[in-house]
Amino acid sequence: MSQGAEQEKSTARLAPEGGSRAYGAVLVLACLGQFMVVLDVSIVNIALPAIKADLGFDDTGLQWVVNAYSLTFAGLLLLGGRIADLAGRKRVFVAGVTLFTVSSLLGGLADTPGLLIAARVVQGLGAAVLAPATLTILTTTFTEGPRRTRAIASWTAVGAVGGAVGGILGGVLTEYLSWRWILLINVPVGVAIVAAAVPLLAESRVRLGGGGLDVLGTILVTSGISLVAFGTVQSETYGWAAWQTLAPLATGTVALGAFLLWERRLTGRGRTPLVPLHLLRSRQVAGGTLVMLITGAAYIAMWYFMSLHMQVDLGYTPVQTGLAFIPHTLTMMASSRLSARLMPRFGRRTLVAAGSLIGAAGFAWQAVMAGDYVTGVLLPGLVMCFGGSLAFTPAALAGTSGAGPGEAGLLSGLLNTSRQVGGSLGLAALATVAAAVHGAPAAGYSRAFIVGTALLLLSAIVAMAILPRERAATR
Repeated sequence: MSQGAEQEKSTARLAPEGGSRAYGAVLVLACLGQFMVVLDVSIVNIALPAIKADLGFDDTGLQWVVNAYSLTFAGLLLLGGRIADLAGRKRVFVAGVTLFTVSSLLGGLADTPGLLIAARVVQGLGAAVLAPATLTILTTTFTEGPRRTRAIASWTAVGAVGGAVGGILGGVLTEYLSWRWILLINVPVGVAIVAAAVPLLAESRVRLGGGGLDVLGTILVTSGISLVAFGTVQSETYGWAAWQTLAPLATGTVALGAFLLWERRLTGRGRTPLVPLHLLRSRQVAGGTLVMLITGAAYIAMWYFMSLHMQVDLGYTPVQTGLAFIPHTLTMMASSRLSARLMPRFGRRTLVAAGSLIGAAGFAWQAVMAGDYVTGVLLPGLVMCFGGSLAFTPAALAGTSGAGPGEAGLLSGLLNTSRQVGGSLGLAALATVAAAVHGAPAAGYSRAFIVGTALLLLSAIVAMAILPRERAATR
């Protein structure tokens, strides 16, 4: 526990006396909230041409339909996790869903580029508040053991398949209804989640001592993460050597360095920092967070390049592209359930390493870029998705293990931040790698998957080097 006195204040774990049904309902609510957040990272991609034609975006402005959401989301996740601890997990969950729903409605009704981008910024804010709360609700509702493992497996499966389902939904809604429905579809779902959450979820929060919320630390880490993510996004347009890329990267790095120094200073004075540095000294937390950062960089880019491969090289329509991802989605769901069953026997470290190696084999196979669906999309994709989901659940459990009173939301925010920032950095970096290869687009996509292979090999090394070996009694 951090040096600033923190006390957990909670009502019963669940509001109703519903037994296993009530626990199942909490799991469904948390997973639906996470699904909304992850879905809106990917669902917009297929609709971008329709949005450009309808609202009159230019090429430079169009990218901000995606970036306005992802940058705000990544930059505010740590703060969102801390707010969930302090203001109350139920209250923050409901507020996050409400904000996300209202901004989705405004975005779906937007009639100018500026209004759509503004709505996406607010959506990112809602997502940053909501995403940590979903995982925190699970870690504070389910005690450590098989039940929590199964709950986290479901949560990670939802996050993993969001990219694939986003492609399916985005293609169907854009082609048969309108691009506006990729946002408007969140409205009835959000209303239903709020209606169910108010009577079902119990409130829990902590009392923070040692000087209140760390305002300066919040400003430094939020600006640092946002600037690093922004600089990486800029590399897609200007390249890595341009000042438009280097200036935000350097400034963001300095801000993050200053954040670490400030957190250390607060800890030395007995005050409560935003991120207690002792958490980062935990091998479980450090290993889980690093694995999420690295695998996020590989897998979020995977959906992007596979979608391009099918539409550019194989000539698929948006709907065909989305439907082609259905086997991948089912594989990720099955692999997450298998991971939860294998964990007691093999342990987190072994499963993260094995999943990363299997995923690396799939990425290497995908790099061949065969010209047909079965050998060029389906089979390598199944291997990639099986390996990824095998690793995600134990990495998430490691990253949130051992949370002290008042630290569950913070660790959830840290884990979500690592995955989101890793995805933003990885997609921008691999897009630059692909663009640097001259000739057919498939040659560039192949190079990106080769780099993804290296990233997953690194993930396996990190797992074996940092995650602790679990005692036989835990298996």
